[in-house]
Amino acid sequence: MVRTRVGYAGGTKYNPTYHQMGDHSETIEIDYDPDVITFKQLLDVFWDSHRADMPPWSRQYMSIIFFHNDAQERLAMESRDLEAARYRKRVFTEILPFTAFYTAEDYHQKYRLRSERFLMEEFSRLYFNEEDFINSTAAARINGYLDGYGSFEELLEESPGFGLSPEAGRKLVEIVKRRKGRIACAS
Repeated sequence: MVRTRVGYAGGTKYNPTYHQMGDHSETIEIDYDPDVITFKQLLDVFWDSHRADMPPWSRQYMSIIFFHNDAQERLAMESRDLEAARYRKRVFTEILPFTAFYTAEDYHQKYRLRSERFLMEEFSRLYFNEEDFINSTAAARINGYLDGYGSFEELLEESPGFGLSPEAGRKLVEIVKRRKGRIACAS
């Protein structure tokens, strides 16, 4: 994964916002390197991250896969059919052609990372504007680790490349280690 951004897609309203979303749904845009992770692997993460057999509460929170070409559409449909067979129930995920993505407001971006004041102070020194922060691969990767994705070993291997000071790098490792400990205890 190169970078992620949260936003709105799937509707007709031009330039939606959180408070005036129109008929869009909250979505995530993922830029990825297909030589590192395939679209099929991204679909596996998608299906493992939610209960596809649960109907959406509203259009804002519905489950959607947007495809950019025929191959992605085919893979998305195949993966949906496998999920339906797994649950032996209806899968409520829609599969739609990508039309437009509207980036959500800055305060929605990198949500977990924004909750860590010390790390955000570090990022404010690394990035002078919000757009660079939002588009940062390091910020996306760290946000994922803070949200429980990736192994602790992967974090230790990858963290020297994030550009953080030694102190911020240690703080990140401590936070993730503490959170992983809570997750293990809750299991």
